[in-house]
Amino acid sequence: MGIVSPGFHGRRRGEGVKLPPGQYLTEDFPVLSAGPTPRIRTEDWEFTVTTETGQKHRWTWQDLTELPSETPTVDIHCVTKWSKLGTTWEGVSLDTLLADVDTAADYALVHSYGGYTTNLPLEDLLDGQAWIVYRYDGEELTPEHGGPARLLVPHLYFWKSAKWVRGITLMDEDEPGFWETAGYHDYGDPWREQRYQGD
Repeated sequence: MGIVSPGFHGRRRGEGVKLPPGQYLTEDFPVLSAGPTPRIRTEDWEFTVTTETGQKHRWTWQDLTELPSETPTVDIHCVTKWSKLGTTWEGVSLDTLLADVDTAADYALVHSYGGYTTNLPLEDLLDGQAWIVYRYDGEELTPEHGGPARLLVPHLYFWKSAKWVRGITLMDEDEPGFWETAGYHDYGDPWREQRYQGD
């Protein structure tokens, strides 16, 4: 007798998988960018956290890659309605980077090489929810996917996971970023389908 019974075709694509409203599964990893892809050499890369008082904390590429790394496996959800399940990354938790940063701020504005920005509540970057990642699926992160390093905040729509990340400004008041100024939701929870302002 065969290992697979006749008529058994396995689980249908997406069967038994719970997705946020309006999302569909993809096996691909679509590349979506608002402008040209920056090409940053790791020897020129720097990451800065600036507190609400103006105090700056800096990490070079070597500094970042010498910190303890984690390998989160997470589902990601794009506002353009695709979801990709079980993606594996490597990088440094924001908990590690912010451990010695003295702040009373409630908000963060993330900055990217190329001028992109996005805003998040600071609490969404803490408690094991966010990383600065530099490897995807065991390989160095390509520029098209945000390399050399990008922010990864998988519980929010993927535009919040800023590519080509170069710094975070901590703030007392919320300030909208690039897509938020263009009408996208300030928070972007895929499970509440917060795509646009008013959702």
